[in-house]
Amino acid sequence: MGSGAITVVEGSSFCISSSGGDIFSGLTQGAFYKDTRILSGWHLAVDELPLEPLFSRVLEPYRAIFVGRARRADGRADSPLVVERERLIGAGLREDLTVSNHSALPATCIVEVQLDADFADLFDVKGGRAAPPAELIRRVDGDELLLEAVRGGRRRGIIVHGRGATANDYGLHFQVTVPARGKWSTSIIVTPLVDQDRPPEPLAATHPVSDLEAARRHREWGQSTPQLDVANDDIELMLRRSQEDLGSLRIFDPDHPGRAVVAAGAPWFMALFGRDSLLSAYMALPVDPSLARGTLQTLADLQGTSVNPDTEEEPGRILHEVRLGVTAGAVLGDRAAYYGTADATPLFVVLMSELNRWGMEKEVLHSLLPHADRALAWMRDFGDKDGDGFVEYSRAAPHGLINQGWKDSWDGINFADGQLAEPPIALCEVQGYVYSAYIGRALLAAAAGDEALVAEWGDRAAALKEEFNRRFWLADKGYYAIALDGKKRPVDACASNMGHCLWSGIVDDDKAAKVAARLMSPEMFTGWGIRTLASDMGAYNPVSYHNGSVWPHDSTLVASGLMRYGFVEEAREVATGLFDAAIRFGGRLPELFCGFDRDEYDLPVPYPTSCSPQAWAAAAPVQLMRTLLRLDPYLPAGELWLDPTVPEDIGSFRADNVLLGNSRISLTATAQHGSVEGLPPGVTLRHGTRSPLAELLLVTGQGSTGEAGTVG
Repeated sequence: MGSGAITVVEGSSFCISSSGGDIFSGLTQGAFYKDTRILSGWHLAVDELPLEPLFSRVLEPYRAIFVGRARRADGRADSPLVVERERLIGAGLREDLTVSNHSALPATCIVEVQLDADFADLFDVKGGRAAPPAELIRRVDGDELLLEAVRGGRRRGIIVHGRGATANDYGLHFQVTVPARGKWSTSIIVTPLVDQDRPPEPLAATHPVSDLEAARRHREWGQSTPQLDVANDDIELMLRRSQEDLGSLRIFDPDHPGRAVVAAGAPWFMALFGRDSLLSAYMALPVDPSLARGTLQTLADLQGTSVNPDTEEEPGRILHEVRLGVTAGAVLGDRAAYYGTADATPLFVVLMSELNRWGMEKEVLHSLLPHADRALAWMRDFGDKDGDGFVEYSRAAPHGLINQGWKDSWDGINFADGQLAEPPIALCEVQGYVYSAYIGRALLAAAAGDEALVAEWGDRAAALKEEFNRRFWLADKGYYAIALDGKKRPVDACASNMGHCLWSGIVDDDKAAKVAARLMSPEMFTGWGIRTLASDMGAYNPVSYHNGSVWPHDSTLVASGLMRYGFVEEAREVATGLFDAAIRFGGRLPELFCGFDRDEYDLPVPYPTSCSPQAWAAAAPVQLMRTLLRLDPYLPAGELWLDPTVPEDIGSFRADNVLLGNSRISLTATAQHGSVEGLPPGVTLRHGTRSPLAELLLVTGQGSTGEAGTVG
């Protein structure tokens, strides 16, 4: 991207530029619309000289300002001309230019914007690959410039217009006279074309910024999300930043404009991802449960219906990602949707059950239940291809993902000696998600009074838990195998994945202490978070993507799992480490950072291509606070459980305007005390950590289930 790059984002559109506002070819910069780069070059000059950058800032997620000074042709230092560029991203790009003259005399100059567009696919840009050759058409029509190219069988283009401009093949220029102590301004609009069609609501120069759809959504998000008051200013800033980032990462279905889903991350993953969006929506429930509802409804609409090896679609399967770019077919198969993931399908049921605990509308619940049952059928009929009770994966097409869990890099699953695991692979955390899905379906049945289904899914959960602990537990090492390989051998690397098993509750009580100890060992815990792979493993590399780095969402689920099994101090230590890292990253956790020990470097070391903001990293602080509050709603039973264990250095915590069911509650907590105002009618506040899941499993005769802590 270049040092100091500035990113603005709105829905799936985004723009990355230099800190001065220009876009340079040869770097991973540009303006993107529907996963296609519509601007690959954008250079502003005054009298043929580039500006001297003075200042830049992102004002809102969709809007940034760049201030620069014109340079003098005679080389003298102090030019009186200052140029402000206000950039807006959406269905295209708008740049409002203002030239201020700080001289006592009028100033005449030529303001010029030179631009280029390669219409490259997002994946090619991110990977640093040259776009496939394509003839670029340039056509001038008065004050407009048209650029077009055909890629992947589709015609992509832009129309560039500037009020008062003269256009040529390479941009726009303005003959300007700025009055003494006065200003001159104009607007440049870049409108994208797909098969020569304009967007339904393109950006226009006549629209005030406050009237833009992006501005309206930004305001509404701020009004509808929790209002925070935390004694520790750094923690409050971090939580506010998380809420803002989650709002900026929302994308909206044109066919259902009121339905928001969470994109995976900016700038490169502004698309719907099954696993990422589901886990992010789960962790963001205290901020806005409608994200979970929209994510579930959208994924249900796209749920697999047939067998297609090219896209790995199967009946009932939840997709991995949806892409819109011109070369999406080459990356994902013939369709824009790709289904190669083992975990999104069980997580769909997990999120649906959790949303019901927060108060899902009955009509939404009834519309989603058939999709949950189809997802469960996929786990049985397609996920478990060999009938051993475990969900495993093996890609069905050469262009598919080799690894189909959250560690989906090619080398992400390996043995302790570094040898790669061969498919089909059954990941430990996926079995935990399946277990949670079974429990979740039993809870949905319990809420409906269907005792037969409660027993059926409770029995399936108990059987899976027993077999999992028999096959995955490595007694000689004191931890769980990360997976079973294609020969059903335990893949014996010590990895963070087993922390997800604590979160799901699939870990036997008598093994939990050893798992917790291993996760908190110096080989795993860096002081900032939990390494993805222990430092004494053969494949360990602290600057790798999945083999020793720290992923905040991963460490957050580990902390939640530790709290669930009653390891309170350990959970607090992980949460505090992540909070400290967030503060040092300016209040925003990145997608991942390097796995160096805190004693080695006193700052968390950034990972070079980490997304920021990124959905589940943005949601991680929210989930961590929920974990520390031990906040566990169960509205079908009329209960809200609360038992805070907030570290002293955070101090008091208050959140107003928290949506629970149809009510807006206020939640207050200190180190060991919590209270709630405005509970929904019929809901009782319970102090303690008793989970309704434990009650359910005890009722179905399954005994202890690792429910010492909250579900959250």
